[in-house]
Amino acid sequence: MNVESLFSVTGKRVVVTGASRGIGYMIAEGLVRAGAVVTITSRKAGDCEVAAEQLSRWGTCHPLASDVGTAEGRAALVEHLGGGREPLHALINNAGATWGAPVDDFPVAGWDKVLAVNLTGLSDLTRQLLPALRLTATPDDPARVINIGSVDGLRVSDWENYAYSASKAGVHMLTRQLSKRLAVEHITVNAIAPGPFPTKMIAFALEADDADAGSLTPMGRLGQPDDMAGAVLFLCSRAGRYLTGTVIPVDGGMSA
Repeated sequence: MNVESLFSVTGKRVVVTGASRGIGYMIAEGLVRAGAVVTITSRKAGDCEVAAEQLSRWGTCHPLASDVGTAEGRAALVEHLGGGREPLHALINNAGATWGAPVDDFPVAGWDKVLAVNLTGLSDLTRQLLPALRLTATPDDPARVINIGSVDGLRVSDWENYAYSASKAGVHMLTRQLSKRLAVEHITVNAIAPGPFPTKMIAFALEADDADAGSLTPMGRLGQPDDMAGAVLFLCSRAGRYLTGTVIPVDGGMSA
């Protein structure tokens, strides 16, 4: 057992969607600092380029403007990555959308928007990048798919975010089903279900409800970048190679 290399991701090629800010940025920073070659995506080209420039202070990070909620955006992303012909060690499906409205007023447009990004986009992008993942998959070092779900897919949310909660529960089950099918090809599929982290999404909710951030979790605090980076490094490295089909709550005990 080589403990020194147990959590190493040095040289691995990784894609993180929706990584210009928030949890995606935390994940990308952890991977870049650990020596991975990371491509980040975002709908907004300017935000993506700024984030990649910041992340490049610690290693190698490439920006790619892409809206994974549309078929055209996914096709452009896959083509930029070599159309599935260039090796990819890990795909981190982090891009997400949310919509809040009372149940009597929840619009179909909001439902469609959230599902298009959180579930349809995630599923289709994974499918299109399977050829690239197969190029790196081995029994000793599987290729990895990590889907970012949510604690709201494990428990009933305090906020009226019906499409978001349903989509994240779908992400968790899709993760399990994909893991069963792809294990034989040496591709692991796991999910992380974050609780509250200091992101734009949670800031809006806290402001709207005048909530105390420290009271949201049993641990009495919001998640921090190291908490998310640590979970992803575990799943991407040799330390996590025997896990597949798991949904790991990184939520300060909230789901318990």
